[in-house]
Amino acid sequence: MSIEDYKAAYKIGKKNYQTRMMAGERATLEVLDEILPENHEYSEVSLGLVQIPISQIIGTKTGGRSNSFAANFMPILKDNTEFADKWSSLSTSHLKEGIHEPIKAYEYMNKFYVLEGNKRVSVMKYFGAVMIPGNVIRVIPKRTEEPENKIYYEFLDFYRCSEINYIWFSKLGSFPKIQELVGKKPGELWNREEKLTFSAIYARFIAEYKAKGGDELSIPAGDAFLALIEMYGYHEVEGMTTAQLKELVESFWEEIALLNEKDSVELRMHPVQVKKPLLGRLLQSNVSHLKIAFVYAKTPMSSAWTYSHELGRQHLEDTFPDEVSTVCYEDTTQENIEEVLQKAIDSGCNLIFTTTPSFAQASVKAAIANPEVCILNCSLNTSHRYIRTYYARMHEAKFLMGAIAGAMAEHGKLAYVADYPIYGSIANINAFALGAKITNPRAQVYLEWSSLKNQDFNENIRRLGVDCISGRDMVIPEECSRYFGIYQMDGEYTRNIAMPLLHWGHFYEQLIRTVIDGTWKYDVTPGNNKAINYWWGMSADVIDIICSKNLPIGTKRLVNLLKDVIRRGEFNPFSGILYSQNGIVQGDPHRDLTPDEIVKMDWLAENVIGSIPEKKSLIPQAESVVEQQGAIERAVIG
Repeated sequence: MSIEDYKAAYKIGKKNYQTRMMAGERATLEVLDEILPENHEYSEVSLGLVQIPISQIIGTKTGGRSNSFAANFMPILKDNTEFADKWSSLSTSHLKEGIHEPIKAYEYMNKFYVLEGNKRVSVMKYFGAVMIPGNVIRVIPKRTEEPENKIYYEFLDFYRCSEINYIWFSKLGSFPKIQELVGKKPGELWNREEKLTFSAIYARFIAEYKAKGGDELSIPAGDAFLALIEMYGYHEVEGMTTAQLKELVESFWEEIALLNEKDSVELRMHPVQVKKPLLGRLLQSNVSHLKIAFVYAKTPMSSAWTYSHELGRQHLEDTFPDEVSTVCYEDTTQENIEEVLQKAIDSGCNLIFTTTPSFAQASVKAAIANPEVCILNCSLNTSHRYIRTYYARMHEAKFLMGAIAGAMAEHGKLAYVADYPIYGSIANINAFALGAKITNPRAQVYLEWSSLKNQDFNENIRRLGVDCISGRDMVIPEECSRYFGIYQMDGEYTRNIAMPLLHWGHFYEQLIRTVIDGTWKYDVTPGNNKAINYWWGMSADVIDIICSKNLPIGTKRLVNLLKDVIRRGEFNPFSGILYSQNGIVQGDPHRDLTPDEIVKMDWLAENVIGSIPEKKSLIPQAESVVEQQGAIERAVIG
């Protein structure tokens, strides 16, 4: 049978060879010597005898044997050659007693290249072996700023702790995250039992992942595994039966498939225009009554953010007195969010709004378990398929606020108080700075963060002696502070000039109309696997600004003009040539930044004095929000 096995392997190899040739790809094995960095910018270290994952062996160390195999390591030489005889002999040995002699290989960027034992690898791949023993020399490249290089160095730290080489990720931060999720501290070594347990869990997952079609996805399987245990917990998955794990992977599959999308989030910039009268819509809709839950992390009396959503909830009840009823859950925490969501579902709520990014994962779990309930989470650029997310384009208001502050700044010194370094907040800062520069070319914006540990940002602002301050967006009813919006300090006296308005009531009203109308379901189009994020602004009357009587009439006219062109979509605050603290960002005077580029900003405008903080410098309250929605967590923070 050995020669028959060779012929079968040869057929697989020729097919792979021809397919890759037709696609213009390399059809034979990769050669390590051809891809190593020039000028010997790498080091070598012996790992000794290790178990090598067969799937990660992709080539040879030198070019001598590369042309005997297709890129999938199957043979491409005729069956009447000496090569075929040796391959067949190894095949017979494998079937009778197994191949135990270690190969010799080099590891580079967690891929393996064979020095001795190419035919052994070929035979083992043909028979579907998972591991092969090998004496390995690791080639370590010089540190660079390339994402792949940074991921590899994270892998090296992970390997030193776990000696696990069979899992890989495509995103920076994943190896430290897996170390955390299994319950290990940074740098903490794994014992033998922990390694075996992880191997068993991962192998069971891989079996279900492949059965579902995971090999057809372009992502590493590790990305999918990490997403699963982030959502459900490592030890919870460990305790599942095979049937339970299979069911979980199937129910979670849309989330996994979303990881395969290059641009996983589709930003919906405007609400659907509903023209039919409400009565007619209700008569044609399956929705007779909506019971809506609002889940708050704090109370309206203690949080301006919660208060703004509470005003939105009340607006819904006033707008739809017969069609909608609402209930709110206050002081929800990370510890009880799942219980609160289940309570809302058990009470008959068919639509739920969770109003903070830190509740996104719990929202997804609840949505998967209860597909008949619609759940939306208030966050930006959050990639989940089972829920929808929503946010507001506050940077449009911040641009106008910057224009006002620049016009009112006699000495050109402004302060901006930001909260968390998350998606959208960087755009808000930069929009404010760009707006200030329009009305005052000398304007400089001193950036302060309210979420930093051991920092008194108010004292810092007083010491700077700025002309205008951009503080929190709004206040709660019982708070006496006037440090909100744009304000000026005259000794102990505070003069408020303008404030942004985030009208969640208008957002909720327009969204609920699409649910009642039935057009909500058409937001998901066939073949579109992206997550849906509603990101509405001035054009939807979700964002506005309020000017005080202290604002000069000429400045007010300019602001109204800018507001109108932004509302009509005729002007983008991030248009034309743009400069960051580090140089030019956008050099085309006729181009606007795309919505995706605005959301994912990780740079500060040239007239901003300050920096984006690292995660370790933030207060504990900020950690869960940054963990879920931190633009800088993914782009800058190490």
